[in-house]
Amino acid sequence: VLNRRCVEAAVMTGLALNCSINKKSLFDRKHYFYADLPAGYQITQQRVPIAVNGSLSYSLCIDNKMSHMVTKTVRIKQIQLEQDSGKSLHDDTRSQTLVDLNRAGVGLMEVVMEPDMCCGEEAAAAVKELQLILQTLGSSQAVMAEGQLRVDANVSVHHPGEPYGVRTEVKNINSMRFLVKAVDYEIQRQIEELENGGTILNETRAFDSKLGCTVPMRDKEGKQDYRFMPEPNLPPLILYDAKSLPANMNHQQVVNIDWIHERLPDLPSVKRAKLVEQYGILPEHSFTLLNEDGLTEFFENVVKQTQMKPKKVIGWILKDLLSYLKQHSLTVKESPVSPFLLADLLNLLEKKEISSTAAKQVLMELWKGEGKTPLEIIKEKKLELIQDQKELEQICQAVIDGQENEVTAIKAGNRKVLNKLIGLVQRETQGRSNPVLVKQLLEKKLSE
Repeated sequence: VLNRRCVEAAVMTGLALNCSINKKSLFDRKHYFYADLPAGYQITQQRVPIAVNGSLSYSLCIDNKMSHMVTKTVRIKQIQLEQDSGKSLHDDTRSQTLVDLNRAGVGLMEVVMEPDMCCGEEAAAAVKELQLILQTLGSSQAVMAEGQLRVDANVSVHHPGEPYGVRTEVKNINSMRFLVKAVDYEIQRQIEELENGGTILNETRAFDSKLGCTVPMRDKEGKQDYRFMPEPNLPPLILYDAKSLPANMNHQQVVNIDWIHERLPDLPSVKRAKLVEQYGILPEHSFTLLNEDGLTEFFENVVKQTQMKPKKVIGWILKDLLSYLKQHSLTVKESPVSPFLLADLLNLLEKKEISSTAAKQVLMELWKGEGKTPLEIIKEKKLELIQDQKELEQICQAVIDGQENEVTAIKAGNRKVLNKLIGLVQRETQGRSNPVLVKQLLEKKLSE
């Protein structure tokens, strides 16, 4: 029985990827015997798939610099509905293979891309954008580690202007990092093989993450006969749009392409543009916000609750919050610091009740998740800014008196040395002085 939700998800995905949706698509049986497919055949769409001729735009960092990004496009050949197979679990220690059949027969959507990418980084960037689109649409949770999104990478090499070479297929890659390594390794392996006078076999390979290389699984040289035939248990899949929908048709029993199109959510590219426009953040920062699950919502919740400008908030989100989460292998949802607590801390900083140095100390305490508020930590650790200007003037004078060489350099015109004096005052006050005020006091005393 065809799953209506699967059909709607495929149509949604096709529309999001700029595909033409076929109002009539067909199902086929693909016969082969393998332990992970007990029926002996797989239902697929070999002749007329549900969607064709689309495109996916994705952005790529140049030299690993987020500030240098280029936009590229990969053509989508087709999207087809088919059955998933079981999962083979290879136990090398016992020299045996176990088969998990829990997902066998479950609906699977396959997105077939054209050979428009030339390295592992491009492939990973395209798949990452696809993953975000699927998650935005709700077509799939697309968690690679859980097998909800898997990649089969077809790789071939050729000289410019020549036909494509013989391709190999690297099956079931389950992480972006492994995708980059598998594709790049396979490209290099094929080049070396051809340069040494060898030939490339049309074979299926797997990526061994421990060895960092691809290994043969089974070759396709014999051209397996899948004996495709029309699926006898599934009639052609008929979809409608507003024009072709019959007046007397029950809307609950059909899939209306136009109805789905009208309800498409904002795609990642649109969300990024809105973030840049609404908050004035850099385009590269919008990519980071969307790439981390839940980070956009976290950022927006902090912005709503703080007086600090979004441009400053983004620095705390990306440099402090995100780096801590990655360091401790935590997701945004697992963060011990809530948007409310971070906003509370940033408000105190914005009101100049604490210095940025002290704010970072408070954040370190908040990571412990002991239930204290930023204000409680500030009072407990005595991190409030020194409000007594006379006390600050005395500390500034003491620093000036102890740094004769630096004072001479400043008076000779080297203003950069002033930053050292500011740092020394900050050290003396344990980060409890306002750097702007300290700079003013030092400049005043040095001009006397």
